[in-house]
Amino acid sequence: MRLLSSREFQHVFDNACFKVHGKGLLALACANDLDHVRAGMVFGKKSMRRAVDRNRLKRLTRESIRLRQHWLPAVDIVVISKRGVADLDSETLQRQLDGMWRRLEQDVKRKNRKVSPA
Repeated sequence: MRLLSSREFQHVFDNACFKVHGKGLLALACANDLDHVRAGMVFGKKSMRRAVDRNRLKRLTRESIRLRQHWLPAVDIVVISKRGVADLDSETLQRQLDGMWRRLEQDVKRKNRKVSPA
């Protein structure tokens, strides 16, 4: 897994083909031409006041992507925090992230099936 540059962030925001919602989180994704996943995170002060909470969420998100990077499709992902995410404990956050990655995998497979000739 590699982190996104600012130009790549903007590309994902402008061309997000996939949106996956979780409780307190939103993941935007678009396909890349590489054979691996790249990720970026936007966790603002409005959704989490304390830096320690933002850092915990970043650590959990990076670890979740790292553990699933071999199953995730070749996409660029930007994870955005929403209000209320700071109230979730680590176990709930982990479940949310795992569910989001499963839905992202399914959405990409579904889109690829529609695009490929049958």
